[in-house]
Amino acid sequence: MSNVALWTRPAFDTDRFIREFFGPATAGDWAKGINPAVEVTRDGDDAVVRVDLPGVDVEKDVTVEVDRGRLVIRGERRDERSDETAGRTISEVRYGSFRRSFTLPAHVTGDAVTAGYEAGVLTVRVAGAHKGAEAQRIAVESK
Repeated sequence: MSNVALWTRPAFDTDRFIREFFGPATAGDWAKGINPAVEVTRDGDDAVVRVDLPGVDVEKDVTVEVDRGRLVIRGERRDERSDETAGRTISEVRYGSFRRSFTLPAHVTGDAVTAGYEAGVLTVRVAGAHKGAEAQRIAVESK
């Protein structure tokens, strides 16, 4: 007896997971801007998104919004130093615009989202994002 696969898929496709989780991006987007580090954790029923943004003026240069079922964090890290420091020898700091996007559950609205900034980290809390996310067992009746 032989096995026939009607549909195959790798057990875990890391690239696909990252693309779907963080939203669409083109190669040009990555080359033009920065890609701040993000950590997404669960705190009870809430989702907590932490974005490393040291040296960014969040009041002036960062926007957090809910747009068509997605949490969108965008902004810019500006190089506002004078020309006197332009002759620096080494710089590992990247400047430019960024955009990070996360799909939200259908029941989450903008009212559930709060944001704060402390010590170079933007923290966005999405209240109730995991509410009802537990698997529900369905009883099977025999006839």
